[in-house]
Amino acid sequence: MKKILSALAIASGLSFGSTIGLDALGEEHVMGGTASAAGRGFAGNAKTGDAEGLSVLNPARLAFDKKVVFNLNFLLETDLASDDGESFSTMNISMPSFNLSFPMGDFGAMGLSLWQHYASTIDDESDGESQMKVEYAGSVYELVPTYAIRIPYLRSFSLGVSGHYVLGSNTRSISLQNNLEELESDEKWGAADYTLTDYVSGTWEIKDHPMYYTGALQYRGKNASYYFSYTTGYTLQNDLKYDLRVSELDSMETTRGTRYIDIPAMFATGISYRFNKKHNVMMDLSWRAWDSDVQNIAGSWEMESFTKTQSDFMASLGYQCDGSGLFYDSYWKQINYRAGAWYRNWYIEDVYEVGGSIGAGFPLGRKGTTIDVALQGGMRFADTNQEWDEAFFAIRIGLTGIGSWGQSRR
Repeated sequence: MKKILSALAIASGLSFGSTIGLDALGEEHVMGGTASAAGRGFAGNAKTGDAEGLSVLNPARLAFDKKVVFNLNFLLETDLASDDGESFSTMNISMPSFNLSFPMGDFGAMGLSLWQHYASTIDDESDGESQMKVEYAGSVYELVPTYAIRIPYLRSFSLGVSGHYVLGSNTRSISLQNNLEELESDEKWGAADYTLTDYVSGTWEIKDHPMYYTGALQYRGKNASYYFSYTTGYTLQNDLKYDLRVSELDSMETTRGTRYIDIPAMFATGISYRFNKKHNVMMDLSWRAWDSDVQNIAGSWEMESFTKTQSDFMASLGYQCDGSGLFYDSYWKQINYRAGAWYRNWYIEDVYEVGGSIGAGFPLGRKGTTIDVALQGGMRFADTNQEWDEAFFAIRIGLTGIGSWGQSRR
């Protein structure tokens, strides 16, 4: 795959997402990566509050919410990939998550999230002696229903559980075409004008089970909150159809196959500490021990069959200064200010990432609705011959609405 991208980079710039792991699972998005969490370095899954809402990594947090929370997030990311003097830029626009949660008093709280777990999207072409076009389009989405409840007589503790229903599809197309414009007119009669395309399409699901699950326990104290969560392992099933096409019309060869990818269990924990009423320091850790390689889409043209893996680890540290929440205070005092940093081992061997972020939550009106904005930047380092180094910059924008649906007016 790297040879193909190198050929494209000579003549043009790629568009859309990260190039790392394209033929494997693609880029893995941070679980529940909302704009507010991104502004504090993806830390704060232990932080509670009416505007925090659902956490995919810590479903137990939901039990402490007292109001309905709606959250919608958008991501714009630009990457600059480089290797051995060659470089090209990419851009990705997506909606990585949508969340809705509502409390039910003594009966706990429920929530629903739709978030993009993995994504691989590229669309570009180059001109030369042979015209080349590469297209990757695919996502693994998860629909995540959640339930959480505070423990009777131990109201500082809560339990939460969520199910992860996997859905999605993926396609890959690599086309080569003779460029007849480079030939003299009296030579074109002997050259074949055709396009040879290696086309693959497939769907995603979990093997032999409708869902995998996350369970969590949270403690909320006066100033400090802690959580611990465990996410079960599962096997992703990708049913694929391979077509080797001539001029997009005739299939020379059609085959079907299925690749199985064993995703290991994940452990996560975090702490949030508040001081002077509005200042919050947060730290989160997550870890998964991969013990098997990822089977690639592969196919024609001697593409690599497997991507080697490593232990997947992420540590994040964040800070947030909470706004006053009082509409008669000056607007600047009502804003939530955020900053954070993180270190992350990708699931791909010898690929790791460091990044930092700043963000803010801007209130809209008196009802608690906010616009969250986060600016992120960092580097992805790939100490492997199969991947490129990437510098990235991202803007995340989130809309958070707070309501009192189903609650009587006082």
